[in-house]
Amino acid sequence: MKKTAFAAVAIVATALSSTAFAACEWKPERPVTLIVPWGAGGTTDLNSRQMATLLQQHFGVPFNVVNRTGGNGVTGHTAISQSRPDGYTIGAASVEINTMHWFGLTPLTYTDITPIALINQPAASVLVAKDSEFQTIGQILDHARANPGELTASGTSLGGIWHLALAGMLNAEGLDPQAIRWVPSQGSASALQELLAGGVDMVTPSLDEGKALIDAGEVRAVSYMSDKPSEFAPDVPLTATELESGWTLAAYTTISGPADLPEEITCSYEAAIQDIVASPEWAAFRQSLGAPVVWGDAAQLSALMTSYDESLGGTIKAIGMAKEQ
Repeated sequence: MKKTAFAAVAIVATALSSTAFAACEWKPERPVTLIVPWGAGGTTDLNSRQMATLLQQHFGVPFNVVNRTGGNGVTGHTAISQSRPDGYTIGAASVEINTMHWFGLTPLTYTDITPIALINQPAASVLVAKDSEFQTIGQILDHARANPGELTASGTSLGGIWHLALAGMLNAEGLDPQAIRWVPSQGSASALQELLAGGVDMVTPSLDEGKALIDAGEVRAVSYMSDKPSEFAPDVPLTATELESGWTLAAYTTISGPADLPEEITCSYEAAIQDIVASPEWAAFRQSLGAPVVWGDAAQLSALMTSYDESLGGTIKAIGMAKEQ
């Protein structure tokens, strides 16, 4: 694959139309569970907890976040998909719903959940330590081409989205996907600590995950895997223009429901979330993360998931990791 583009559905939320969701009158009358397939403290968890707080204010009932980790996302996503479709269990389905089945981890796919809204879509980046010899992504790729397997990188588990960001970029640029060796980690936080300790040469998380260390001058961003500049680090070079392949890749976080969630419930949540995403409270929260406001409605999210499944499947096949069930 010479190019894989993952463009955001929308970057700035718009005001909710007074008639768009007029028929969506369902409201929860008891506590709601919001399942997060990943651990506490990560980007998906932080966005989900803030969304739960604002949904609680909107509907007037508790929204309880439950972290259902394990199986590289299989446990939590399965719990979301198999919950009773009554509106009292929703979840933060993430981009891994498009990759797990390609790796042979589960037959579960994006068609087994009900998309409600897109709330986050962070692009990958390439971060190096402040004293790294590498100043550009071109220098890194040239070194990897001349010395395959010498450099190391981290950011997530093997086959995680930040691993695919690196392996896919190498493949798109005509290198062996293992020309830079991947060191699995429990997530971006631990990978960044490994970078600071000198254990790896680079990490490939989203820019907002590295924001604190970038601001502190401990790490440098040499590339951003997007076709649009970051709001908080607009000077970081874009892979879309720096690389011949134009490679870009972003993860995403959603609010989704179990399979067969009734339309009345889906659109009620969709309307509530659009109101929240357009609010000053959500904008301030996203700014604190160094991330833009992102919004996509249920139809846009469904199209995005379909597109990602095809593109990520192609990447996973290209790097020789496909074992679809």
